Amino acid sequence: MTAPRRARVPIPARLVALAAAVATALLGLPAGGAAAAPPAAGSAPTVLTGAQLAASWTGPLSTRGRYIVDANGNRFKLKAGNWSGAQGTWEGSGSTTDPANNQAGQVSNDIPLGLDRASLPQIMADLHGLGLNAVRLPFANALIHDTSTVPDSAVAANPQLKGDTPLQVYDAVVAALTADGFAVILNNHTTSYRFCCGLDGNERWNSGQTTQQWEADWLFMVNRYKANKRVVGADLRNEVRRDTWDDPNWGWDDSHDEYAAFEEAGNQILQADPDMLVIMEGINWYGIPTDITAHGRPMLTPVANLSNTLINSGKLVYSAHFYAYTGPANSGASSGLGVTSDPRYEDFTPDQLAQVVNQEALFVTQSGQHFTAPVWVSEFGAAGRGSTDTKEQAWFDSFTKILEQNDTDFAIWPLIGWLDASGNPQDNWAMLSYDSAGRRLGVEDPGDWRATDWNALIDAPSYTGQVAPVNHWNMLDLDHADQDVSAAMLAQPDWSYGNRKGNCPDSERLTGLGRSDSRGLCTDAGEPARSGAAPVVVTDERYVTEGDWASGYNKLQCPDNTFAVGYSVNGNAMAALLCAPAATALPTGGHDVWFDHGDNRPATGGSTASDWAPGYYKGQCGDGEYVAGVAYTWQWNDGGVPDALLCRPLG
Repeated sequence: MTAPRRARVPIPARLVALAAAVATALLGLPAGGAAAAPPAAGSAPTVLTGAQLAASWTGPLSTRGRYIVDANGNRFKLKAGNWSGAQGTWEGSGSTTDPANNQAGQVSNDIPLGLDRASLPQIMADLHGLGLNAVRLPFANALIHDTSTVPDSAVAANPQLKGDTPLQVYDAVVAALTADGFAVILNNHTTSYRFCCGLDGNERWNSGQTTQQWEADWLFMVNRYKANKRVVGADLRNEVRRDTWDDPNWGWDDSHDEYAAFEEAGNQILQADPDMLVIMEGINWYGIPTDITAHGRPMLTPVANLSNTLINSGKLVYSAHFYAYTGPANSGASSGLGVTSDPRYEDFTPDQLAQVVNQEALFVTQSGQHFTAPVWVSEFGAAGRGSTDTKEQAWFDSFTKILEQNDTDFAIWPLIGWLDASGNPQDNWAMLSYDSAGRRLGVEDPGDWRATDWNALIDAPSYTGQVAPVNHWNMLDLDHADQDVSAAMLAQPDWSYGNRKGNCPDSERLTGLGRSDSRGLCTDAGEPARSGAAPVVVTDERYVTEGDWASGYNKLQCPDNTFAVGYSVNGNAMAALLCAPAATALPTGGHDVWFDHGDNRPATGGSTASDWAPGYYKGQCGDGEYVAGVAYTWQWNDGGVPDALLCRPLG
């Protein structure tokens, strides 16, 4: 998270171009959904007891288009908060146990805050009182490997936890939350116990550790909670940003490639536990924040042209963070290096803010695109009780209205803090604060200006009930390496040795190819059932049996009654097709789709409003068709790249 109490350390970075954002209007509620009546102004939030919340939904969770749904297909909107502490509160210098060296003077002892002051049952009741149904629970990688026991004083209000390691305390918090009906999202916030953010050694998933260790830690956590279906998601890494020398990137296929690392980790997680949601933030910061150097906060904008594909198309959720004092190109620094003339989010008018939030995040919720997914604003917040920052207050009001109007999943930062000896919050961003005797002062108690906006957000009209199944379109990216997102093929030997390979998820088939860039598009629209027989690898023209549909061109054609589910390239030249046998006979016939001189995609359907191969011609079959063949040539300096598809009807 990036909030003012983090000392606003500027985040430098190298020049990287932001990917173009898709700025189109979001869709309204789908037909057949139900929306709650708007709450009365200033009214308290709707509150469920633990038993009521537990009975209201069934895990695990998955996605249908822009919505998260429970195991029964009912919409489950994340109304969440961040219970911080297990990621560490030490700010990087001096004694780790000195309150002066910890965020807001709060020493978490590397466990969720507040366990020294309030019992778990009390905290559960107070979380219900906020109207929440989910909790984002940050942790540090250090917590997994920490064998020390927490001080008795750190769990004074929960003596049953005395003698536990930080991970065992984390276990107890997970168990308490899920037993009370809350959905829990595990969030890898930091590597070390140092409080995020800035130049703190936690900038990337592989800061202070290897990518392989980070993946191994995630598999450890996923397997640890695998049996608990109210542990619903793996939020892969918090606020990826530049370190002292280097930027993260989206798609460069190097050690700083967040796109590739997150997809690899996400697929490993799904192989270990197919029930988990995989939650991915975009790049939080790149560039050096001065007025003469490139810099910015891309967040999800690169997803518009390079989206992730997982082995299960119903498990990806994207996330983004917004705070008033930062901006699309403002680091949030208030003095010294990092202060620029770029506007902060609080400087925008409500209409401008809505446009920026759409460009950086909410565009992803458009239906029927290669990037379509739910967007979870997993951090936002503002200083509450005692604050006189009118610009931040106006921003909070405008921003919560954007979340309401777009029916957006959310999680406020943070949930729990301490009260000082005078009864004042040490961190006035916290929604609940406890004194040393366990007395609580919360956002619902008199005097916190945020209550009206918070309660309106909790009870805002939302889509509820059943969400209809949706078709998916997912891209394959062979720009630099294999993209094998077929669980079945991952278990098989290399089917096109020496070539880069792309395999669609097992529930999808190939429906489009880019020319000269080796990208592809998969879909499950009208997906035919598979026979279960082994896929066929096609490297020559032996199956071109119903006539020459691309005279003078080389052709790779699937055998009859099979359909293309993958392809391989050498350079960008076609090398092979992978064809899956259908359970029943498929029509032959069909038509050519040539894209050697321009795009040739259907006028409607199939991710046609988004560009999955920017700068290159694309060919795509209709939603009711399957790819039966690809034509290419080495003549005219074409270089063997795909020029035409043979599209056949599904029925």
